[in-house]
Amino acid sequence: MLLNRIVGAVVVACLLGNLSRAEEARYRLTEANTKIEFTGTKPGGKHDGGFKRVSGSVVIADGAEPQVDVEIDCGSVWSDNFLLTWHLKGADLLNVKKHPRARFKSTSVVTTDDGTRIEGKLTFLGVTKPVSVDATLDAGKTLRLRGRAILDRRDFGMTYGKDKIADPVEVRFDVTAGK
Repeated sequence: MLLNRIVGAVVVACLLGNLSRAEEARYRLTEANTKIEFTGTKPGGKHDGGFKRVSGSVVIADGAEPQVDVEIDCGSVWSDNFLLTWHLKGADLLNVKKHPRARFKSTSVVTTDDGTRIEGKLTFLGVTKPVSVDATLDAGKTLRLRGRAILDRRDFGMTYGKDKIADPVEVRFDVTAGK
């Protein structure tokens, strides 16, 4: 009798475990399905760039806010100018030898009248700051997540080029990922 109860409890636990996993969708972010790009401006114009290597996940579970966790390989930075790309990697700007990775982790994801607002913490150049991102989010068999944010580079200690480089930088992301 006791053995039947134990076996029954194990079967129920396994079934409930499978049900809870079925209600969770995990989307893996890679360089193949995720683009992170930026535009910086200066008095004479602008430069576009981005990061070639990213990893992370978006987890959507019934009854819970989506969770976004993204890591950026800062050494994979690129720009529309070879010399600028080299300079971006150096100590004046991204300092990739000292800070090879950046990370964004969501703290809140809410639906607004205009789409989705993702609040989170961005760690960049060893500094962690709250960041708010306006996005569109559509999830099913495939996750579609797009958005943009304006970041002030000084918030992360990037002060090189005062009066030569504008402090706000537009960052855009575009994700199309399967489960």
